[in-house]
Amino acid sequence: MSESSESSDISQVNQPQTPPPAPPQAPAARRPIGDQPAPGAKTSAAGRDTVRSIHYTLSYIAQNPERGGQGAIVLLHDLPGGAFVWEPVLPALAATGRAVFAFDLLGFGQSDKPWPADTSNWGHADCLTYAFRTLGLTDITLVGFGLGGSVAQTLATRLYRDEVARLVLINSYAYEHAFAPDWPFPEMEKHQDPEVAHHMNVEQEQTELRQTIPNGATGGLSSARLDAYLGEWNSDLGKNVIMQQVRNMLPLYTNSVASDVVSLKRPMLLIWGERDLVTPLGLGQRIASEAQQARLEVVPGAGHLILDEAPDRVAALLASFASQPS
Repeated sequence: MSESSESSDISQVNQPQTPPPAPPQAPAARRPIGDQPAPGAKTSAAGRDTVRSIHYTLSYIAQNPERGGQGAIVLLHDLPGGAFVWEPVLPALAATGRAVFAFDLLGFGQSDKPWPADTSNWGHADCLTYAFRTLGLTDITLVGFGLGGSVAQTLATRLYRDEVARLVLINSYAYEHAFAPDWPFPEMEKHQDPEVAHHMNVEQEQTELRQTIPNGATGGLSSARLDAYLGEWNSDLGKNVIMQQVRNMLPLYTNSVASDVVSLKRPMLLIWGERDLVTPLGLGQRIASEAQQARLEVVPGAGHLILDEAPDRVAALLASFASQPS
């Protein structure tokens, strides 16, 4: 990609996009504040659906969607990943009686994979804002993991702040820590060069990811789980989309909302792996020390891929937090 193309990838962050007119939809029914479904209520099976946003189609997994968008739990994944990473925690979250939405971010999973596109934390947040409005998501518990945590910070403090009742950050990028030095690719800073994608073939990309992604878990990953993380990038399009994402992990963009996050007047839960080498525990400790309403929960022995290593503990923390009164 040329320098001018790369510049256009990320320039959209300062240029709010106007979505095409959408057909009128019936407004989502709003429950009175405090009138939340009882925990343990009958839950519906998880299923896939899509929503249009700007020029794109986003895919998501929904459980209990019939409960409506008010008070929903909304889940945003990391790079690499997709909505599938939340599957181990969905039953516990659905048991709260709330609707649960786990999104494939733009360029991931079954969502559209435009290239070039703005897939910075601001670009993802912009795209999700329109999707959330279409789905009538209000008074939500917003949960972001890794890259999704950076996106969640942008939504909660800027683009969707009036509808975020609670914020959860799980092993999140924050401040100027927008990427790890050697994960999910080795020498990440070099991989941000736009020319790298032109000289790397799919086999090289897959080899590098296969070598480094398991380092995100203290005990490594099963071959099946590793294949799940790698599969969507195993093509020319996949290679270009993931390299585009790497280029858009920008410290300036992540740090741009840092002061707003720590002054956020919302309940905030921080869940961190004790042995996370990708987004070190020090990030969570700093947010906890500076934020007004943050509580830090450290998961002993867990690394960055905490949803693979400690899904039950994460599910219990999320379900308890989401069930608290606003």
